Amino acid sequence: MTTGENLLTDNPALYEHQFPDPDHVAARFTHDVVTRFGGGRDLLDVGSGTGRDAGYLAGLGYRVVGLDSSERMVRHARDEHPQAEFVVGDMREFALDDRFDVITCLDSAFLYCHTNADLIDFLARCREHLKPGGLLVAEMRNGAFFLGNTELLDGVRTRTVVWEGVPYTSHTRLWIDHAHQLLRRRREWQWPDAEPLVQHSAWRLLFPQELRLFLRLAGFDVLALFDTPGPRTDEPWTPDAVLGAELSGDRLHLVARLH
Repeated sequence: MTTGENLLTDNPALYEHQFPDPDHVAARFTHDVVTRFGGGRDLLDVGSGTGRDAGYLAGLGYRVVGLDSSERMVRHARDEHPQAEFVVGDMREFALDDRFDVITCLDSAFLYCHTNADLIDFLARCREHLKPGGLLVAEMRNGAFFLGNTELLDGVRTRTVVWEGVPYTSHTRLWIDHAHQLLRRRREWQWPDAEPLVQHSAWRLLFPQELRLFLRLAGFDVLALFDTPGPRTDEPWTPDAVLGAELSGDRLHLVARLH
């Protein structure tokens, strides 16, 4: 067991045990979106994590490069998914000698851009690494969900997961930092024969219209912005569902095309 700044990202196998996706729902959602909107097969996955989405997409015939800021995640991804390429990089600063048909940014990785400057820098990196007409596909928490909705903010949530015979218990509290427009999280991990490990993290809360503005200023046309269906819902994809989306759900899904 390795412990450090983040228990889960420092231990990729534990991360996948904590957040399993045996049916590759996220990757299949990505493939569906890319196919429906006429994307190509050269794909950059920003925030690729353990590499399971990149590996699955590579198995479908995509040429995939995964980028993540965690060296441990990248090492794990290279070992587990040799059919894809993985590099260490900051989403606001990466510079690859390559251009892609599609850039994906799933599981709220987009929201690690905490400031407007971060968002502008990341979208500039996307613009520089997409071919003309390329797609940006993102899945993230929806800032609009928290307008009058407090179900994720009420109290501490406790969860225990057993990995390699050891129970790991997390106590998680979420709250909104209104001044900085962030959803903040304090998580304390406890397991036998170890001192508690406290971790802090945060995600930018973006509203749909705000997101549209950032994308337009960065040179993108928003093709679709919807809350459901998505990889975390069981609803089937239909054009009417996307076009009629109220954008009040917990998740926000984005498809944008570079001019």
